Amino acid sequence: MKAMISNGVRGAGILAAFTVVFTALMAGAYSLTREIVLKNEEQARTQLIAQTLPAGSYDNNLLADTRLLSAEDSRRLGNDKPASIYLAKKGGKTVAAVLEAVAPDGYAGKIQLLVAVAANGNVLGVRVVTQQETPGLGDYIDAAKSNWIRQFEGKSLASPEVERWKVRKDGGVFDSNAGATISPRAVVGAVKRTLEYVVVNRTTIFE
Repeated sequence: MKAMISNGVRGAGILAAFTVVFTALMAGAYSLTREIVLKNEEQARTQLIAQTLPAGSYDNNLLADTRLLSAEDSRRLGNDKPASIYLAKKGGKTVAAVLEAVAPDGYAGKIQLLVAVAANGNVLGVRVVTQQETPGLGDYIDAAKSNWIRQFEGKSLASPEVERWKVRKDGGVFDSNAGATISPRAVVGAVKRTLEYVVVNRTTIFE
């Protein structure tokens, strides 16, 4: 009887030890996997940010020179959580800012954007970070699908005039594909709001 109890205790001890080791291994694997995922996400974001800026226009680490916006300012750019501004510097001087913005009124939901604006107020580049648009219809807003997004480059609130910051269907200057104007309209609006935010906060951003 004592032998049976002893064997039972020993078996329980082995099972408990196995559980502890297994849990530790799983936790380690999760931690390692998460680190890899975060590193890949950071690399992808860095590459996407770089696409919004002209090659050779900055010489700093964009992710290192980042500011977190207040909740209020983030909402002005369409974000429902704190957004970031990535500062592009040349020789220690801030020459451009890449802002996280959101077009909340896309056809299939929110469209997350990166909008690069030069110190003179001109758009340097815009890229879609995430979108859920219909493949082959509204997803042409993504640079991976077409060059549509590049028509913002060089634009400002002065050129075109503020009232012309619309798709052509609405009397503006921005092209859109027939039958798929909702998401382009949303992106145009988000980029315009981003420029307006930069104009109001220019001194703070480019100090």
